[in-house]
Amino acid sequence: MAEKSASERPVLSAIVVNFNDGANIGRCLSSILDGAKGFPAEVFVVDNASSDGSPEEVARRFPSVRLIRSPENLGFAKANNLAIRQSRGEFVLCLNTDAALLEGTLPALLDEFRLNPRTGIVGPALHDENGRFQVSFGGRVGFFDELLKKAILNRYWAKRLRKDRARRKVVWVSGAGLLARREALEAAGLFDEGFFLYFEDIDLCRRVGEAGWDVVFLPAVQAYHKGGVTTSPQRLRRRLAYRASQLYYYRKHNSRFSQALLRSYLSLVFRGMALKAGRTEPGEPDPSRFLDLLKKGGGR
Repeated sequence: MAEKSASERPVLSAIVVNFNDGANIGRCLSSILDGAKGFPAEVFVVDNASSDGSPEEVARRFPSVRLIRSPENLGFAKANNLAIRQSRGEFVLCLNTDAALLEGTLPALLDEFRLNPRTGIVGPALHDENGRFQVSFGGRVGFFDELLKKAILNRYWAKRLRKDRARRKVVWVSGAGLLARREALEAAGLFDEGFFLYFEDIDLCRRVGEAGWDVVFLPAVQAYHKGGVTTSPQRLRRRLAYRASQLYYYRKHNSRFSQALLRSYLSLVFRGMALKAGRTEPGEPDPSRFLDLLKKGGGR
């Protein structure tokens, strides 16, 4: 990370939200620090009350990183906002702990902003350790759009991205690895803290677009993303968080008809899960809580 004086504004503010991911955060931070060599940058880690010793390891191994330790799990949106408000960079990078920048990724993403003044958010193509591409961008999100994406488009794009390198404007890119212009973030009002986990990136990108900025996906620029690390040990809790955010997103952005379709679908899914309540793992939520989501309409 380049040295900077107290008055020099950093070009980049990189933010990593950590929750018990000591296995991966070291690689993530190293990739940021390596990628930011040559220009002023600052790196933040917001730790969501981890109990695996990872914040202590970050403090020991990466003394230049600003570690913000929360006494509670704030979720992804609120934790990112906490660091964004303390940061000063012209551009803000949000990167998951289980993601890592490749050589040349960061300069290529920054070039997009320099070449296109109306770009507000840009995202790279994400792939796993086996080179399989993940669908980390998309269009509008509605009931039938999601069905089409899961049934057809995810497989189509996962194959096409092996050869497709065309820059494209999209509705959203994944928060696992996105770079934003601060001016665009502030115009959109940062992340909506009504989301705890999931959909906060789609919501942010949509609002950035509504504020007049472009959201861009660059498949020629790539980054690594393992995926599902911080949530995989508790499958039901993850699904509960996902559906809560999905319901909240629909309530914010979609028609009453689309909301009704989702609620009807989830009612059937949740009732089926409730019948299997005896199979839940220790520490996971009672599936009946999913039915309560339908009454609340999602969100925190």
